[in-house]
Amino acid sequence: MIFSRIAGTGGYVPGAPVSNDDLVARGINTSDAWIIERTGIRQRYIADGETTSQLSIKAAQRALEAAGCSAADIDLVVLATTTPDMTFPSTACLVQAELGVPAGATAFDVQAVCSGFVYALTIADKFIRSGSHKRALVIGAETMSRLIDWNDRSTCVLFGDGAGAVVLEASDQAGILSSALHADGSHSNILYASGAISAGQIAGSPFLYMDGQSVFKLAVRLLSDVAIEVLEQANMPQADLDWFIPHQANIRIMNSVAKRLELPAAKVVVTVDQHGNTSAASVPLALDAAIRDGRIQRGQSVLLQGVGGGFTWGAVLVRY
Repeated sequence: MIFSRIAGTGGYVPGAPVSNDDLVARGINTSDAWIIERTGIRQRYIADGETTSQLSIKAAQRALEAAGCSAADIDLVVLATTTPDMTFPSTACLVQAELGVPAGATAFDVQAVCSGFVYALTIADKFIRSGSHKRALVIGAETMSRLIDWNDRSTCVLFGDGAGAVVLEASDQAGILSSALHADGSHSNILYASGAISAGQIAGSPFLYMDGQSVFKLAVRLLSDVAIEVLEQANMPQADLDWFIPHQANIRIMNSVAKRLELPAAKVVVTVDQHGNTSAASVPLALDAAIRDGRIQRGQSVLLQGVGGGFTWGAVLVRY
């Protein structure tokens, strides 16, 4: 039987960190204490001229190096993003060409907003398990700063830019133990960016909108439910889980889900304080950080989660 396993990870954030105090200095009506208390965010990174594909390439190169392979070994590129370089071609195709992934490989984007990487990883796993592909580059990358209204302090302090990537390869040992993906479009009105190009003009608002309280309540419930779902699929008691990497959106959401799952804080990987909410990039960035600093070791179990506009949500249980 064919399975898939994570062979290597990589992450990249652009430029120098932008602290909460830096935002205040730019004239945003907020404070470091206000942002930390409500979100847990201390800083974020903003791409100045770098595109989503460029962030993706740098994260992918680090993942390939960690996996001990090259772009020539990749036959599938799945890239999760809400902020593609252009309407088309896909950002995945741009990355394929720049990296040197062979012509004829499969490459496409996935749009599930903050759940994007979990969706992309699940899709790549199914491609590999089918036998059609042997080694995938799975990327979550965003330039969320392009969608931010810097006059709206309720949203502009939350988001950052970055990219994370994994190399997923065929194996005779299961690395993806279970997964679940869900969506409910009836909640599309609480988190969205309606802007679209029409007849050379922007139709709708070019900025992100979020009903924070509604998103908070829904996210906690959905993330708790889907975590239990994938653990039950794998017949793994919650107490046996080694690491929990939820979507890095808000420390209060993360803590609430961990509490519902009865997971100690020591098992929760937190990078939201360093990166802010990087949407589809948040989970792979956190995964890469925890692997590179030695917390996550080979053979340990890791629960990855995403939740975002759509509404979409999902989880993947990994044996690293």
